[in-house]
Amino acid sequence: MASANQRTSLALSRSQRHNMAEYDRLPPVLRHWLAQAALPWSPTSARRAWRKAMRRALWREKVALRLMDEIEAERLAQDALVIRRELEMAARQDGKSIQITSRG
Repeated sequence: MASANQRTSLALSRSQRHNMAEYDRLPPVLRHWLAQAALPWSPTSARRAWRKAMRRALWREKVALRLMDEIEAERLAQDALVIRRELEMAARQDGKSIQITSRG
């Protein structure tokens, strides 16, 4: 029986089919991590980061998972900094003065 996701008349694009097949080839532990990740990782970037994390962790999955968490936290912090700068620039262009404080 097909799941609700599979009941559609819409066709997937070639790149969507490729990404789904690539995702299916990821290690189960990485797929589980991706399901709970805060960012939308592509299968290619996830595999690249996972391989790097596994090498740094000397092939220990639990350590590699912590490294993946660190990588994602760094990317989230970088994104927050970019957003903060964009808000400050937009406020300056509007002639407003705003102060954005970080939490934590």
